[in-house]
Amino acid sequence: MDRPVKILIVDDEVNLLQSLSDVLRKKGYLVATARNGLEALEKLKKRYFNMAIVDFKMPKMGGMELLEVMKERYPQTPVVILTGYGTIKSAVDAMKKGAYNYLIKPFRPDEIILIANKIMEEENLREENRFLRQELEKKGEIITQSEEMRRLKELIEQVARTEATVLITGETGTGKELVAQAIYQKSSRKRNLFVKVNCAALAEGVLESELFGHERGAFTDAYIQKKGRFELADRGTLFLDEIGDIPVTTQVKLLRVLQEGEFERVGAEETIKVDVRIIAATNQNLPRAIKEKRFREDLFYRLNVVSLELPPLRERKEDIPLLAQYFLRKHRALNKQVERISKEALAHLISYSWPGNIRELENTMERAIILTKKLLIEKGDLSLPSGDIASLSKVSFSLVSKSLRGVERSLLVTVLEETNWNLSKAAQILEISRTTLYSKIKKHKLADSS
Repeated sequence: MDRPVKILIVDDEVNLLQSLSDVLRKKGYLVATARNGLEALEKLKKRYFNMAIVDFKMPKMGGMELLEVMKERYPQTPVVILTGYGTIKSAVDAMKKGAYNYLIKPFRPDEIILIANKIMEEENLREENRFLRQELEKKGEIITQSEEMRRLKELIEQVARTEATVLITGETGTGKELVAQAIYQKSSRKRNLFVKVNCAALAEGVLESELFGHERGAFTDAYIQKKGRFELADRGTLFLDEIGDIPVTTQVKLLRVLQEGEFERVGAEETIKVDVRIIAATNQNLPRAIKEKRFREDLFYRLNVVSLELPPLRERKEDIPLLAQYFLRKHRALNKQVERISKEALAHLISYSWPGNIRELENTMERAIILTKKLLIEKGDLSLPSGDIASLSKVSFSLVSKSLRGVERSLLVTVLEETNWNLSKAAQILEISRTTLYSKIKKHKLADSS
């Protein structure tokens, strides 16, 4: 675990408190205990707990009353109710009032571990979203100076303001997830969760459970009820990456959610309504997949309300120097002595075909930063396959110089706009003198448009 996870156990049975505490501590959790609801509230005043495990029947203040107080005062702490067979209905009522889950005594230790792990997975997702919002608010833009990508950015701005379902297509590594995140960040849903699912990484049964959730006992090892990604993304955005790899049987259920906004968890009869914006992405040719009966035509039209196609990096070579400089700044902490990229290295980058697109360029830059022992990244530091490199004699150094000027101009515009043309502040960020900044503004013929 990346950080200590704190769990509060509330039960009047001393033996259960001890045994459950031992199980959780062995798994690395920090555990505090209380014998009743009043004692639990005193502990909740003093520190934050990632989750609380609460017995239904206790003296002084029972589990239901404690749940109600916690939902009002400590709504971010999930509550798991412990109950006996005779009070299962009461536990279900507690779920309706906001309990995260319930367990029937006696329960297996791995059941509570599964719930704890699931709660932490969801908390990590919320933290990841907070970090994503902060990062996107800091950067705010897709890095480009190509005309095609600028037009795409304008379309992203338009689409983000709507509730339309979006299908993003393009080769692997072209930045489809980044575009999805940009749409989310510029939308009215940005204060709610951005939930990601890599559809190609999950087997059919697992994918269905991940998307729609499952009930306790729905299949072997389904010890607890699990919320699916659609539930987690309610009022937010769900990003379905590699949508072309979803099995046809799952496509039917997905189509229903897109049409009606409802579904059932695996093994459940209760219908769940959700309000989710869908953004999907694929590197596959879906019209061809439809002809080959691998993808449903009706689902394709539901997904393809707005289509955004990302060009491969080899078709936007003017962006390569800009991206290379960005990745140098991003990964420079790995080797702080590295300061810049040589013209020969930039020419080498521009001449390469980049079958892995932006992802491959970032990996190449990161590797070069780590391995170089000089202040300058040179051609020999790049480790690109020679078979895909055009002869450097064919690469015009005027193109490289022009690209470098473009990098400098883009950087100046970005910083000046972010500082509202405060030249002193901009010079400080760029680590140059105010006089140098003024001369560069004149050189690039920049003007404050505000």
